[in-house]
Amino acid sequence: MVVFAGQGDARRSMALLWGSGDSPEARPGPKPGLSVERIVDAAITVADTEGMASLSMRAVGERLGRTAMALYTYVPGKAELVDLMYDRALGELPTGYDLSAGWRKALTAWADDTCACYLRHPWLLLVSQARPVLGPNEYLTLETLLGVLRETGLDGDVLRRVVGTLFHFVRGAAQTIAEARQAEAATGVSDHAWWLGRSGPLREAAPDFASRFPNVTWLESSSSPRPPGEPGPYLEYEARKTFEGGLAIIFDGIETARQARPDASPQVGGQSFDPTPARSVGR
Repeated sequence: MVVFAGQGDARRSMALLWGSGDSPEARPGPKPGLSVERIVDAAITVADTEGMASLSMRAVGERLGRTAMALYTYVPGKAELVDLMYDRALGELPTGYDLSAGWRKALTAWADDTCACYLRHPWLLLVSQARPVLGPNEYLTLETLLGVLRETGLDGDVLRRVVGTLFHFVRGAAQTIAEARQAEAATGVSDHAWWLGRSGPLREAAPDFASRFPNVTWLESSSSPRPPGEPGPYLEYEARKTFEGGLAIIFDGIETARQARPDASPQVGGQSFDPTPARSVGR
């Protein structure tokens, strides 16, 4: 399933995301028993433990010991709730990285942290990147990444593409790892048993496999075997190795771009700000 953000009332969503509107807990009188924060935390727990398909106002209410109707005083509906959940989860990410050892090490730490956040909350991967949430933590993740990337000295046009590439790459790697973890639980068959059960029938069905696909055969025969005792599904191991190797290739590309633009330097200040172009660089 794919969930599209930003489907609720725009003004209400922005007020909730940025804490700029009236809220029941801020009104005079006795304090209410619920809060937006408690509702969002409960919704994240539902999505973490039961999956996004199980998320509903009723399910969140039950976790809080309330009816679904009691939640609507705080959050207009599920659409706005998803926006709040997404932005709250991104708030777990660090807001700065040590650059004393160089941008490559800092970017590696950023990629590791971002991938880990996706894996803690796999439902994040179901929220489409087509439309951003436009919340403060979403912008903070972009601000943090740019704080590292500006150390490369590349200009804005190049960095825009680098940002998009990094977000798509990390998200894709996390997607594969998350699915590898879910596959055995969903099917009851381990990676090893799955491959073992199909390798024989494949050889029988395609005895000329090596001659028909020589490059694939070469790649498989030249690849290093998985070290013994390596934990996790085989696909997860492969995805992690691809993640490490892919980051190195992306970083080499950044370095090549730096060498091609030796005089490029970050531009600071004196610029007006329009938040909407952020949608084109990924999240």
